[in-house]
Amino acid sequence: LREPGLNLRVVQLFRDPRAVHNSRLKARQALLRESIQVLRSRHRAEPRGPPRHQQPPQQLLLPPGLLGGGRAPQPQHRAEFFLGGALEVICQAWLRDLLLARRAPAWLRHRYTQLRYEDLVREPRAQLRRLLRFAGLPVPPALEDFVLNMTRGAAYSSDRPFLISARDAREAIHAWRERLSRQQVRQVEDACGEAMSLLAY
Repeated sequence: LREPGLNLRVVQLFRDPRAVHNSRLKARQALLRESIQVLRSRHRAEPRGPPRHQQPPQQLLLPPGLLGGGRAPQPQHRAEFFLGGALEVICQAWLRDLLLARRAPAWLRHRYTQLRYEDLVREPRAQLRRLLRFAGLPVPPALEDFVLNMTRGAAYSSDRPFLISARDAREAIHAWRERLSRQQVRQVEDACGEAMSLLAY
């Protein structure tokens, strides 16, 4: 970031963790391997040696009735088990990034910006202009048209999460409200609450 020959800029995209969890649940089997890798990254990042103070064990985001009496997850719930744990790790990483950005020196603040998915969907042209100004790039009218088309399509393709197409992305913002149970919402908010608060979710 401090290398003058690179002029590197960082844009970090965030999304409401409840919506992230909803999307990841829809693609649970496709994301199984990725979720396991994310969980392994937490173990690699944990400090070695005796802990300075004992912390309570972290709770993974589990679907209702997943575990009983400490038993291993049933095969049909295995993907959800890893998916929920991965989301918790992702939220912890977000929190570290957000706290780092708040304490960052000026040289970093000028090269780093955040974007919430919801803001991009609600104001695609304004957010695109903001990002391109941050990057020192022009705003081609064709790119504005493309972003507006991709976020204001005729339908919301909820059953095909990896399909890249024009859709009404505004529907995706609140889709989790209809698809997640109250327990799932509470679990996500418990695991991701600090990051959600900093991001005004």
